[in-house]
Amino acid sequence: MVAAMTRSAAGSGMTSRRTRVRMIERLREQGIRDEAVLAALAAVPRHLFIEEALASRAYEDTALPLGFAQTLSQPFVVARMIEILRNGRAGLGKTLEVGAGSGYQAAVLAQLTRDVYALERIEALLARAKINLRAIRQFHVRLKYADGQLGLPEAAPFDTIIVAAAAPSVPPALLQQLALGGRMLLPLGSGDQYLVLIERRADAYVETRLDGVRFVPLLSGLE
Repeated sequence: MVAAMTRSAAGSGMTSRRTRVRMIERLREQGIRDEAVLAALAAVPRHLFIEEALASRAYEDTALPLGFAQTLSQPFVVARMIEILRNGRAGLGKTLEVGAGSGYQAAVLAQLTRDVYALERIEALLARAKINLRAIRQFHVRLKYADGQLGLPEAAPFDTIIVAAAAPSVPPALLQQLALGGRMLLPLGSGDQYLVLIERRADAYVETRLDGVRFVPLLSGLE
């Protein structure tokens, strides 16, 4: 973990700025249109959020292992989810991320809003996320060791909730913590999975089923 602090954010070779630019070009080709989202991904050195042995693969469009049966989501999925949440809105506002992992998606979110809370139920991963975010001097993210299914009631309500693991159904606590006019995006399903966008309106929650995806399961409890 200390190695993550000494590696260069600029990178070299397969982790260079040029390689990061090619990743952004691929995302455009895949249909990501929100330039603010693309700029946010371009600003975050993904190679610092994985083990050094995997750094040469950091800018491939693939999920990468983090250990503890967890993965770092592929860049397209990160970009697509944030683009959906931003679409037609002035901004993300107060944002809750469930499943911080090594801190990568939280770092991307923090490029787009100054109010990010990120929950992680695996204590060793949370410690890694803290080191990674400190290494890039990203201090806008409030990390918390917590069961993501329970959300973060003391900081609610949230304008945006993004969940980085698949649940069989929508956790009730997260619904309750979504602000009026807010949006939540999460993968649902224990077999086939798909993204579901939930918008809280004055008289109802409106659900929209979107892309098919593949995420690790959303588990309860702490490790």
